[in-house]
Amino acid sequence: MITFDFPGMLLFIAILPPFIFLRHFWKNRGGRLSFSFTIWQKEVFKPGIYLSKIILFLSSVFFWIGFLLLLIANAGPSLVSKEKIYLTRGIDIIFVLDESPSMAGKDFLPDNRFESAKNVIKTFVQGRDHDPIGLVSFGKNAVLRVPPGLDYEYFLEHLEGLQLMDLGNGTAMGMGIAVACLHLDKSTAKEKVIILLTDGDNNAGEILPESAANIASAMGIRIYSVGIGSSGEVPLEFTDPETGKIYRGMYESGYNEDILKEISEITNGEFFQAQSPGALGTIMSSIDSLERIEKRTKLVINTKPIHREVILIGFILILFDFFLKKWIFREVL
Repeated sequence: MITFDFPGMLLFIAILPPFIFLRHFWKNRGGRLSFSFTIWQKEVFKPGIYLSKIILFLSSVFFWIGFLLLLIANAGPSLVSKEKIYLTRGIDIIFVLDESPSMAGKDFLPDNRFESAKNVIKTFVQGRDHDPIGLVSFGKNAVLRVPPGLDYEYFLEHLEGLQLMDLGNGTAMGMGIAVACLHLDKSTAKEKVIILLTDGDNNAGEILPESAANIASAMGIRIYSVGIGSSGEVPLEFTDPETGKIYRGMYESGYNEDILKEISEITNGEFFQAQSPGALGTIMSSIDSLERIEKRTKLVINTKPIHREVILIGFILILFDFFLKKWIFREVL
């Protein structure tokens, strides 16, 4: 946003149109030789359009733009920006996302479970403000994908790049929670939250989900566990990232509801069941509403004068016009 210290000086811009008219359009301005063609009986003479005329025209345009910039600089232009400064810390949130093969279940049309989970996480993140958010994914192993931070674009970029079976064929739920706890250990936030999204039972890793939940509870971390998927036979299709081979078939779906409930109870969190994309979206909206704190902010207005830059550009344009006409085209006046 541009403001002016002396906006009244902008009224001088009104002198530009008369000056331009007198310089380029007034018939009696001088610099022309009159010659009568009334007795000429041949073809009418029409001067052609040459490159030199185009250059001279552009040169005049640069001159008047430079003159305009000098008038604007006289009004004291400044760039004004607003900056919101947070006086309180946000909530530290880490998503723990299951990327085992069963998350390819096609009962969340038009996407599978994994893509639906990624979509609701994306919506959740885009609705937050000044809350550090991180990402852990787990299969047979668990790994931190994004440490808690405020760079949401970086988070969404890495979320989009997640693939099923990238961490092997398994469900190390306890390891996923433990990795998230490890990266919340040094957090100074008053509120720390883990959001676990899975559709299976813990069958890999060295740490049990209950043990990981006790660690989280001791650290003051609250866990929201979301069981994804419907019960019964579900069509499945996924691509093995190592071999590129596509697998299709049916499998008996079901997650360990008891473990998920226990994880949430230990940490004073909540357990949710999501059997459809709509239900999953509603659950994430509920968690979003539950995990809100009052944030104190102040608005800082920064002002940067730019009259020197405007004057410099104006003079450069005028000098360019002078140089072009006097040195290149050898104009006398």
